[in-house]
Amino acid sequence: MNESLATQTDPAPTTGAPGVPAAAAGATRAAAPAVRADRPLPAREPPRTLLDVPLDELPLPEGAPAYRRAQLVDWLYVKAAADPRAMTSLPLAMREWLAAEHVLDPFESVRRFPSRDGSVRYLFTLRDGQRTEAVYMPYPGRRTVCVSSMVGCPAGCAFCATGALGFGRNLTRGEIVGQVLAVARHEGIEPRSVRNLVLMGMGEALLNYREALAAIRTLIDPRALAMSPRRITVSTVGLPSRIRRLADEGLPLVLAVSLHAPDDETRRRIIPTALANPVAEIVEAMRYWRERVGRRVTIEYTLLAGVNDSDEQARELADLVRGLGAHVNLIPFNPWSGSGFEQSSRRRTESFKAVLERRGVSVSVRFSRGRDAGGACGQLALRGARAV
Repeated sequence: MNESLATQTDPAPTTGAPGVPAAAAGATRAAAPAVRADRPLPAREPPRTLLDVPLDELPLPEGAPAYRRAQLVDWLYVKAAADPRAMTSLPLAMREWLAAEHVLDPFESVRRFPSRDGSVRYLFTLRDGQRTEAVYMPYPGRRTVCVSSMVGCPAGCAFCATGALGFGRNLTRGEIVGQVLAVARHEGIEPRSVRNLVLMGMGEALLNYREALAAIRTLIDPRALAMSPRRITVSTVGLPSRIRRLADEGLPLVLAVSLHAPDDETRRRIIPTALANPVAEIVEAMRYWRERVGRRVTIEYTLLAGVNDSDEQARELADLVRGLGAHVNLIPFNPWSGSGFEQSSRRRTESFKAVLERRGVSVSVRFSRGRDAGGACGQLALRGARAV
């Protein structure tokens, strides 16, 4: 058993040279070593902002009454204020102190790229000059934001444009929560009107466990965004020990596991880090999640023509998840330049889905939004097209 991808200590924000994994549909790839999370510290760490500070520890100027902290929480999270001058219920002296002594906004700049379907891709430049992305997806009756947990991603999935960027660094809790607040400001909506959140943007959230979990706890805090944990989805490439650790937190989150193949051989061809975590161990971790948390797992499965979309592979997948009570999301591949993969045909997709249905598997086809703006599943690659 090799869980080196899953058992490293969470690092401080780190930088690393990007690596572009060569990928071609049907090509055999050399097994990549497990991605380590204990990389050296960068020469310059990003500045911590007030969003990185636990709510009960937010600083106050000397002599300020404790109730000012509750007002500050309200301004930061409920009203999404990024400028102390806007915090009109605070004394002028405190506003001046905040402006002089503390950083409120984790982003140097924010750019938005609207899609024809109403979703918006957001490109954030962080305080150290690195960049990450989020996607705003409005639906009838609900608003969803897909946030990132890293700059780039270390998992290196061959069909994912983010994986081709390589790994930059982990995001802090403030940089994760700040994406939701920035989207709310730029969309002209209240932060608490965002009721659904998915950690499916850049990065592997469970490799940035400490900061991702701290961000989740801020998001669900009734003093902050007051989100329901049942409406927060954490996506992972499949790290068994971290899935178990998250299950033990006692939070009824939604767990989405990016499986993408029912067997180890195929999975290693398209997810080089899968060598460290066999499919059987991932399934056992999902079973533990179901038993411990009492919520079903969502299995993400990107269909790649001629790679993982045969009826036989559908039968293998059905056998694999039997008794797990999982839901399978079939995701049509969203093309990007240089990927080397092709989208499965609609006929092949429907056939794959039908095989699962006949074997009693709960399944749906998820068509990603924001494709024309570079914001669809697997497309996030820091595209710098003209912003609005």
